[in-house]
Amino acid sequence: MSSENGSGDGGGAGAPPEQLAFIRESVRGAKVPRAKPRTWRGAALAKELPVARVLVDKGVLHLDRYFDYAVPEELDADAQPGVRVRVRFGAGRHRVREGRREGGGLIDGFLIERLAESEYSGPLAALAQVVSPEPVLSEELLGLARAVADRYAGSLADVLQLAVPPRSARAERRPSPTPLPPPAAPDTGSWARYEHGGAFIESLASGGAPRAVWNALPGPLWSEELARAVAATLASGRGALVVVPDGRAAARVDAALTALLGEGRHALLTADAGPEKRYAQWLAVRRGSVRAVVGTRAAMFAPVRDLGLVAIWDDGDDSHSEQHAPQPHARDVLLLRAALDKCAFLLGGWSCTVEAAQLVESGWARPLVAGREQVRRSAPLVRTVGDDDLARDEAARAARLPTLAWQVVREGLRHGPVLVQVPRRGYVPRMACAQCRAPARCRHCSGPLEAQDAGALRCGWCGREEGAWHCPECGGFRLRAQVVGARRTAEELGRAFPAVPVRTSGREQVLDTVPGTPALVVSTPGAEPVAEGGYAAALLLDGWAMLGRPDLRAGEDALRRWIAAGALVRPQGERGTVVVVAEPTLRPVQALVRWDPVGHAVRELAERAELGFPPVSRMAAVSGPAEAVAEFLRAVELPPDAEVLGPVPVPPTLPGRQRRPGAPPPGEDWERALVRVPPGSGGALAAALKTAQAARMARGGGGEAVRVRIDPPDIG
Repeated sequence: MSSENGSGDGGGAGAPPEQLAFIRESVRGAKVPRAKPRTWRGAALAKELPVARVLVDKGVLHLDRYFDYAVPEELDADAQPGVRVRVRFGAGRHRVREGRREGGGLIDGFLIERLAESEYSGPLAALAQVVSPEPVLSEELLGLARAVADRYAGSLADVLQLAVPPRSARAERRPSPTPLPPPAAPDTGSWARYEHGGAFIESLASGGAPRAVWNALPGPLWSEELARAVAATLASGRGALVVVPDGRAAARVDAALTALLGEGRHALLTADAGPEKRYAQWLAVRRGSVRAVVGTRAAMFAPVRDLGLVAIWDDGDDSHSEQHAPQPHARDVLLLRAALDKCAFLLGGWSCTVEAAQLVESGWARPLVAGREQVRRSAPLVRTVGDDDLARDEAARAARLPTLAWQVVREGLRHGPVLVQVPRRGYVPRMACAQCRAPARCRHCSGPLEAQDAGALRCGWCGREEGAWHCPECGGFRLRAQVVGARRTAEELGRAFPAVPVRTSGREQVLDTVPGTPALVVSTPGAEPVAEGGYAAALLLDGWAMLGRPDLRAGEDALRRWIAAGALVRPQGERGTVVVVAEPTLRPVQALVRWDPVGHAVRELAERAELGFPPVSRMAAVSGPAEAVAEFLRAVELPPDAEVLGPVPVPPTLPGRQRRPGAPPPGEDWERALVRVPPGSGGALAAALKTAQAARMARGGGGEAVRVRIDPPDIG
């Protein structure tokens, strides 16, 4: 290192004297950067509003409140409501020096408001740092987050973790684009196919706030119709938000909006974009540069300015249910936004959930449906194959596919691709004895044996391979498939139609589109690709596997998945045919044949009202170790009209399997109790459970976890 009075051994020893002199003068003239004090000890406070109210990023319920901090004068300009800050948290009352509390660990938070004085009479710690002067938490977003936290018995900090994406400094430094003027109001387009479709679009364009449950006609026009609803809202000078289940659906609405309005009028918020790009898009929305948003579940909190429309597509899809605390559902969040912002609401889908039917039944929303003649013109022909048909069908017993299915496939391949929906992925997920039909089980742990490929058997629980299985009931050595997976189905169809290409779409590889040329497309539910020009036919196999699930929503969910596949098939007038292998007398199958998901949902709603099941009632699930659940139920002060059901054992998490939300850790035994209240008491139930959970956490919780979930999606 060189010095002013002599030369040193540093790298500048050989530099010319003029260069050394220039460096010395530059160093003397520069301001020496000072390290920010950790506690701002002795620093002057802001002259006006010297107190900052902060929400710290601690998702524990007993700390779900605001904390006051002193604002140093140096941070006064940047410490504005809505910015991210860092504070010291956890210092004791006695760690005070020069009138200011010190110590504690650094933690992130949001500055909520500035105050002239604090309600806390003791000394305050100072803000440690303003992370960024960019305000990211508006009053509207804060109010929405608080409403969601109260509804789901969660903490405000947990909700804001979902609502505000992680910061990207580079994205904040880039300016957002200049806002574009409102577009012209679109014409009605294909909304004219619905009885009140034109009036709905006109109401949006004129600044109205209609609320509708939309039963979309089968076919590919749903994304264009959503785009027209967004365009009509933008034409009124307001913003719009559309939430869809996955990236494929978001891409279709994105393409439809771009084709209708051009580039730069909407933002696409999906996880596929990457953190930096997604944060840049989110900032453009918050800054008002973009007034429309299309995205997946996390977009439900997008800070759209002057919100005029919130829309959700296919609200029955599991992807709309958030898996992180407090586990809100996108439909309920958008309902809260519609109420808080007094904006229009649109719930759409090919099928209809019971929750959607309740919105219409209560009068809160109006139905947006097509007439029966229009439905018959748009839907494919649906044919059924029941147990009696399979018993009389030699081909079905030998090859698993009934004769009717083979005929439909053969005829469909003459005109285009054929879709085959299989409820399970993989090769042969479950095996049984070919002679007596007894389930094939592992000799070591009694787990179910699965066929991973054409030659190997493996236990689904312990993972051991089985090379010499024989049936303990009858002594047989031959196996048959109980439930055949997508890969095995593709293999069988490939042998039956050797000249036809076979494509598969599932968890390992999800296809977005397929050509309109003849091909067999084998897919699991939810992974069906869109065919150019539509499918000529569709087979819906193993319907009993979806209908037989021990779940209150089994019938509704099976119908939704069948209709989603059938909606990709050409209309009956173009020879489009759907064959469903399920008992034709069952209500979901009859609804599919009539293409009447709304009628099915209305009847389901009436039955649940008689039995007191959701959504007519509000429910909460309390799960954990048996003693912890019992202690929690004794401590909680439930509303007088609450009813406790259970507790009952929770199915264990099998070794090597992914842990489902609400399931116990591997090796632990949990129980679950359901708490039910009638309509109008949901808020009181959530408040009581949150208070009890907060008190339990404050005491340390006894070392055993208790999970509380409001409106669990699966109640058995």
